[in-house]
Amino acid sequence: MSRLPARVTVREVALRDGLQSEAPISLSAKLLLLDAIAATGVREVEATAFVSPSKVPALADATELAARLPDYPGIEFSALVASPNGARRAIAAGLRSLEYVVSAADGHSRANVGRTSAEATAQIADIVAIARDSGATVEVIIATAWDCPFDGPTHPSRVVGIVDAACSNGADRIAIADTIGTATPGRVTALVAAVLPRIGARELGAHFHNTRGAGLASAYAAVAAGVTRLDSSVGGLGGCPFAPGASGNIATEDLTYLLRDSGVETGIDLAAAIGAAEFARDVVGHDLPSALLRAGDRIRGVTS
Repeated sequence: MSRLPARVTVREVALRDGLQSEAPISLSAKLLLLDAIAATGVREVEATAFVSPSKVPALADATELAARLPDYPGIEFSALVASPNGARRAIAAGLRSLEYVVSAADGHSRANVGRTSAEATAQIADIVAIARDSGATVEVIIATAWDCPFDGPTHPSRVVGIVDAACSNGADRIAIADTIGTATPGRVTALVAAVLPRIGARELGAHFHNTRGAGLASAYAAVAAGVTRLDSSVGGLGGCPFAPGASGNIATEDLTYLLRDSGVETGIDLAAAIGAAEFARDVVGHDLPSALLRAGDRIRGVTS
């Protein structure tokens, strides 16, 4: 078995991925949620997305939220963009860490951004150029890296092709995403093994959903295989509005619990993460899938 790293970077994605499928909440409520997230000790937060407000109304206040991010020193904020125009908007709003998502499957790519996978891949160069002109970084995230709700299983060669394009065009980081929660540990290990040799010194991240109960196991397999960055969302809030059946990011508190007991440091305070999950549940007004939100931490005896 591969040796686990001493530390993994966890990026909190509740504010963007978590809220994108929810009914819009006020900016003040988002800032209170961000307060709770900041209290966990997390150092990277996906804040919002600069995309069409008509397609994702929950994130229509991206510019207004971005204006408040300097109030949280010590946290590196990133924003998702889906086009060069979105990248320009994010830069103008003050973001210096961009995420550009390219779906490896044409069906999901058309549903998500109205372009084929090849057309979306071709825009990587423009996104990187816009970022470079402003001293920003770009992470290319490859969605539907294992399966697409429209096209079925994704051949690894499609993922590798996008990875190669991202690297050749100067992307700073690469991530692979299980958009609909179908990945399992063996498949994760195989894809990570195919991607890692192609990215040089870049860090490899991963994004998993727990839709079918294998998200945490897949995250553990990814870390064991060489992934050093993981996305998660307090409470397990979130899902993809353009992927039928997708739900439930892996929960930050569940992931922290797993990694802590595996000897992997995250810098996240588990009790505070459970508290943030409680707040997220109250903000959206419905139950969330987090296991620790129901059961608490066995060591600290913290329960919800």
